[in-house]
Amino acid sequence: MLIPEGASLSRAATELEKAGAIRSARMFVLLSRVFGGSDPIKAGEYRVPARLSQADVLKMLQGGKTLQRMVMIAPGTPSILVYEALMKAPQLTGTIEVPAEGTVLPDSYAYNRGDTRQSVLDRMQRAMTDYLAKAWAARKPGAVVTSPEAALALASIVEKETGKASERRMVAAVYSNRLRTGMMLQADPTIIYPVTHGKPLGRRILRSELEARNDYNTYQMVGLPKGPIANPGREAIDAVLDPAPSAALYFVADGSGGHVFADTLEQHNANVQKWYAIRRARGEM
Repeated sequence: MLIPEGASLSRAATELEKAGAIRSARMFVLLSRVFGGSDPIKAGEYRVPARLSQADVLKMLQGGKTLQRMVMIAPGTPSILVYEALMKAPQLTGTIEVPAEGTVLPDSYAYNRGDTRQSVLDRMQRAMTDYLAKAWAARKPGAVVTSPEAALALASIVEKETGKASERRMVAAVYSNRLRTGMMLQADPTIIYPVTHGKPLGRRILRSELEARNDYNTYQMVGLPKGPIANPGREAIDAVLDPAPSAALYFVADGSGGHVFADTLEQHNANVQKWYAIRRARGEM
């Protein structure tokens, strides 16, 4: 139920009675004035549990324990999907622009009925600014990225390349080693980003997309893309600022949802053949 801004105790009692939270608005007001103290009630949306006593209902309204709604942004969510999530979130007001990629910190964000979408987005972006500054200050010596912006770009690739928390630092090590030695990153998600702006491709990558020259395709350029390809989470940011101590330059799927890593091309090619064998056994090739 909703208690409007500026509502009196009598008005609130009437709304409570309409919602079935209390039996009598008149009796609630009388008891509140006798036993409820002098604290004012607070506006907002409330969820009143069944059979809650009138005294506890009053405490809830005086304490301002309003109903908290949540919008959840998963690690690796691209900004176009952040925009869509906020636009679909019930009881938010106003409109927003699609935020710049990499400026939102994935997390669960509480909001109240009537909050603006821009205010929630502002909190998401402040959270990213604050966390990135903290993580950058604590980065390990020798991290290959030379700026917080580069860390975000690399972290977004790591986020898209593995869903296993235990692998993030190893994937970060592979790409850090490639950057350090001047190898192309050759990360498939960077091919997809200019095509879908981060949404799932839903099909195999086309040869024309693999060969496309743009500011994101790391199969056609050395170094990082021009910016993030998603909004990386805390763990991915931490991984690129403290990658695993490894000489690995390659990785490929291992058939169990993870990856197998290799230091040399010869080792990698053998791992690729094992992956192909798994796919053939599954009827995927």
